[in-house]
Amino acid sequence: MPIKKALTSLLDDRLAGLVHESVADDASVRFRHERFLVSRLATGVVMMAALPPYLVWRGVPSGIEVLAIASLLLPVLAAVLLARTGSLWVAHAVSSAGLTGLVVCLAGLTGGAASPAAVWLVAIPLEALVSGSMRATAAAAFLAVLGVLGVVSLGTWAGTVPVMDISASVALPVFAITAIGHVAAQALEHMRNEGAWRERLRDNEARDRLLLSAIDDLVTWHDRNGRVLEASVSASRLVGSDAARLRGHGLLERVHVADRPAFLKAVSDVAATGQPATLPLRLHVEPAAGRLDGATLIHAEMRAHRIAHGPHDSAMTVVAVTRDMTEHHRHAEELERARAEAERADAIKGRFLANVTHELRTPLNAIIGFSEVLAGEGAISLSPDQARDYAGIIGSSGHHLLGVVNTLLDMSRIQSGNFDYAPETFDAAALVRSCCDLMRLKAETAGITLTAAVPGPIEITADPSACRQVLINLISNAVKFTPRGGRVDLSLRPGPDGLDIVVADTGVGVGEGDLPKLGTPFFQAGSGGYKRQHEGTGLGLSVVQGLVGLHGGAMLIESAPQAGTAVTVTLPFVCRDPAAAAGPAPIRTAVRGAPPPRRSVVRLPLGLFDAEPGTAPEPALRRAG
Repeated sequence: MPIKKALTSLLDDRLAGLVHESVADDASVRFRHERFLVSRLATGVVMMAALPPYLVWRGVPSGIEVLAIASLLLPVLAAVLLARTGSLWVAHAVSSAGLTGLVVCLAGLTGGAASPAAVWLVAIPLEALVSGSMRATAAAAFLAVLGVLGVVSLGTWAGTVPVMDISASVALPVFAITAIGHVAAQALEHMRNEGAWRERLRDNEARDRLLLSAIDDLVTWHDRNGRVLEASVSASRLVGSDAARLRGHGLLERVHVADRPAFLKAVSDVAATGQPATLPLRLHVEPAAGRLDGATLIHAEMRAHRIAHGPHDSAMTVVAVTRDMTEHHRHAEELERARAEAERADAIKGRFLANVTHELRTPLNAIIGFSEVLAGEGAISLSPDQARDYAGIIGSSGHHLLGVVNTLLDMSRIQSGNFDYAPETFDAAALVRSCCDLMRLKAETAGITLTAAVPGPIEITADPSACRQVLINLISNAVKFTPRGGRVDLSLRPGPDGLDIVVADTGVGVGEGDLPKLGTPFFQAGSGGYKRQHEGTGLGLSVVQGLVGLHGGAMLIESAPQAGTAVTVTLPFVCRDPAAAAGPAPIRTAVRGAPPPRRSVVRLPLGLFDAEPGTAPEPALRRAG
């Protein structure tokens, strides 16, 4: 086997050196040149080897023998001519001339037109036809016709042409053996090149399979009806199935049912028009795909092109490349959500600026107006009591402005994590009693009864100043929204999740539609636009939510129109570590007086520019029962 490979390699190297450089890059033309060179040089080698013994046997050759020997040399000359010029049809014409001359000489030696050798003139154009050149075939046919005329003329000159004393029984077998050798040389060269072609084809197929297996995209070949004729091995990575299972309608069965009509139409249109198509698809995948996200339905993109004379004898077939676009689709959804959130934030920022402007403009107008009265010429006519009233209005408006600014600063510090949060262990009951005493005068002035049902000492680790601010804001809101004659009750209840601080009133309450919006900056239940039924900025509950979130607590708000409101703040006995991250406290809402609601948590925004509760997807709030 190594000797055979060595000889083959040596022959290929020699032929590569003989083939003209003009056809070195064209495999099919180079093959025809090599076959021509091998057959003609083989004929020349046989002739060179047989000529000396023949001359020894025959002696001095006759004229017709010299013509036959010259005809045998013409194929060698044709091979040299092809190697130097690269013109195959000219080389074939010279070779056909040599074969024609040899047949004519042999026919003349063996009986002229009646000689069986004359039949070989038919093979001359047939052999040229194998070359694939029309000019070579026409030249060979013309030479064969001349050969026929030459054989016929030999019959006329039979008396003048010297005839060798060699019988047809010897000449014809020798010629036949030579012709058979010539044909065998061409056949062997064809088989050798065909074997090389097959090996090259197998290598190309193996390389294509290796290339297809190295990519994650699924490559499929379809007929015009959408049936899969062949699929690449990457099917196992994309859909978790063997390529064989996708043949026929296997791929169609994995396409989402809503996308199947578009899939079949796209393949049919590509096969009919030849225009490439790109189609988004959803594919069902099997667990064998081993996806990290565990998805059973993925988003894919199929790009289809038409190819002529496909691998399965179809007049028109379609090749499609299907790519997994799930991650791209997920990124597109994230970008869309980010864009929507940015638009909501921009709208909320506008509303925030409008609300802040309204809250600051009203006291500023009062301050400016009454200060101008006191500083103007009309101040001389004011009585001392009127001047004190005007100064008091200016002072209360300034305190209102200061309260708004301080509240905004508190919310900013809470949101940015710069709030001075310093937990320590203290008695929560004592804190509740002190806050109740602090707000009692304001409650009595409004005609409201303020009570505190506080058990014995209850220790908790939290920030005392933050807890005090939470209680004061909740009590202030309860007093503000409770009519004269009502009551506000404070209580402490130790529970499994922590300490519950409850502030309940008998005020106007909040409608079910406004419950999800509680905690939104500047929101007051029952108000629309800039209309305020009660004094205040609507920031108190937002600050409470942020402070409770700093402690890692939660809030429950229960309210109903004319049934009052109860706010329950749950603080863990050991609150959040100052170094840990914190966010706004989750707020649960329920209709007061209804059976206990299902435990659904709604996180309301703390940031001034965050989305409102009604603008972002949230768990649905259901009334209990």
